[in-house]
Amino acid sequence: MGVPAAMVTAGAASSITIATAACMTWDNLPAIDRLPDTTALKNEVVIQKGHLSHYEPQMLLTGAKLVWVETRAELDRAINPRTAMLFFLNRFEPLGQIKREEWIRVGKERGVPLFNDAAADVPPAARFSKYLHQGFDLVAFSGGKGLRGPQASGLLLGRPDLIAAGRRAISPAMGIGRAMKVGKEKIIGLLAAVERFLKLDHDAEWRTWETRVSEMLAQLADIPGMNARRDVAEIANHVPQLVLEWSEWHSKRSAEEVVKMLWEGDPRIAVLAEGQQGLRIMVWTLRDDEHRTVAKRIQEIFKDSRS
Repeated sequence: MGVPAAMVTAGAASSITIATAACMTWDNLPAIDRLPDTTALKNEVVIQKGHLSHYEPQMLLTGAKLVWVETRAELDRAINPRTAMLFFLNRFEPLGQIKREEWIRVGKERGVPLFNDAAADVPPAARFSKYLHQGFDLVAFSGGKGLRGPQASGLLLGRPDLIAAGRRAISPAMGIGRAMKVGKEKIIGLLAAVERFLKLDHDAEWRTWETRVSEMLAQLADIPGMNARRDVAEIANHVPQLVLEWSEWHSKRSAEEVVKMLWEGDPRIAVLAEGQQGLRIMVWTLRDDEHRTVAKRIQEIFKDSRS
């Protein structure tokens, strides 16, 4: 993986809590046991308003205080002797005024640990080490999603001293992370997933995903009023995906209605609603010719275009 230190957590959200606790306490063992009491500790986490994600409670669990900023001037004023961590949500970089390079530079200049939530940001595998090389001190990844390991597992990667502090903040230690137990089955499962992921022919896998999208596009081309297109997200879930959109004039079915019909059919099919009348289909979670089954079921649902 090319990283200095790593630990298995109970998911990327768990990694947020453990990273926050580590940055607040470092090697202060009594302080780790005392959280969420932050008396005499650095307990402020600075986060951009554009990075609001509703994962903030994972930091608040530790007793942290969130300090919201929008501009570089606000960031400079926000950092003070009680600042424990700068939080960065990787996929929301385009939504924040302060971009990655400047955010990292300020953290380094002011001596504040930088955490990057990159939960859904592999593949490619190079990202395991890329964000640490950019200057982040801790980076979180989901053990599920792109790694396709145990769904309730995660990785926290980064500086050895902070990873050591993180290990003391999670089960089997007592304290703030005791409920985030990582069993031996989960550890071995994630280890196997990482080893498999690093050995994969990612170019070949990408070609497989492209083929699935192309075949589905061809299969759905005859649905009146259906706009089907290939999409690759820039950051999170950076893989070929299929996006379907339709107008109310062609079909009165809402996205939620179609999602429900696919889920309640046989076989059950899980897709994401995209707006009021659209779907996003993640072909990388499918196997063999399952993408054809998904396309066939969508054809059946839309066969009456005026439904």
